[in-house]
Amino acid sequence: MKALRFAALGDSLTEGVGDPVGSGWRGWAALLADGLTPAEVPVEFRNFATSGAQTSDVLTRQSPRALEFAPDVASVVVGVNDTLRAAFDIEAVAAHLDAVYGALAGRGALLLTACLPDPGTLLGLPGALARPLARRQRGVNSVVHALSERHGAVHLHAAGAHWAADRALWSADRLHPGERGHRQFAARFHAVLAATGKALGPAPDVEPERPGPTRAAGLWWLATAGTGWVARRCADLLPGLLALAADEVRHDMRGTGARLDLRASAGVAAALASVSGLEVPLPACDHGTGVAGAAPGTSQPCEVCP
Repeated sequence: MKALRFAALGDSLTEGVGDPVGSGWRGWAALLADGLTPAEVPVEFRNFATSGAQTSDVLTRQSPRALEFAPDVASVVVGVNDTLRAAFDIEAVAAHLDAVYGALAGRGALLLTACLPDPGTLLGLPGALARPLARRQRGVNSVVHALSERHGAVHLHAAGAHWAADRALWSADRLHPGERGHRQFAARFHAVLAATGKALGPAPDVEPERPGPTRAAGLWWLATAGTGWVARRCADLLPGLLALAADEVRHDMRGTGARLDLRASAGVAAALASVSGLEVPLPACDHGTGVAGAAPGTSQPCEVCP
């Protein structure tokens, strides 16, 4: 009997970080794989995801290998690492994802996608630091939503789900799900697939095999591995993030914070227009004389708005 082929692409979330089994990681995609088919139909699962991967890595390194595998089902869950880089570019994110989605769906694979919570909230950062990251993640999620619809993907809305905010689901590092979280992610993906008749096997068990991380484990992670992680991210992201935070504070003091949201919305609209070739409406600024924060070449910027 022909096996169903399932390829998982993405970053550490899909790699399975936070759900250790033996000397490696398991993760939500591996848990989901067993529920895609009835017991008599085998599943051949390949996990191409790697820690730290950005959308560019999925396009250039993972998708060629996945296409060689010729999957029947392919998950692409990525984008958080893009938001954590100083050189964040929503148009590049859109172009990368559009190319990956199109290549996999074009080969006949059932495409699975998901939007995710923003890392600033998960890490508990102060408001002025968290809001720019949240705005970036909302932009990525908007792109994922639009391109998922364009390429006929089965999409899991995980960004604002109440279960995603449950600290018991997350590992000691506060950025990756623990075993319980990976099981929830797999079970909810299975439910979406089963509702459309695309998952024919049993739903993944949501009860973990191991206890969740303690507060002491979280402190130990921060004092050991977490210190290196923060240092690496700070070297790349922190200078730019501090500048974003200063801009956030300045707009808060002037009562013009909504303009930052308008600017981000304009960026998302321009990004989607660049990959779809469609005219995407851009939000008007407060003064009606242009588009707040419009990207160069997309519209006439307002001469009043900063």
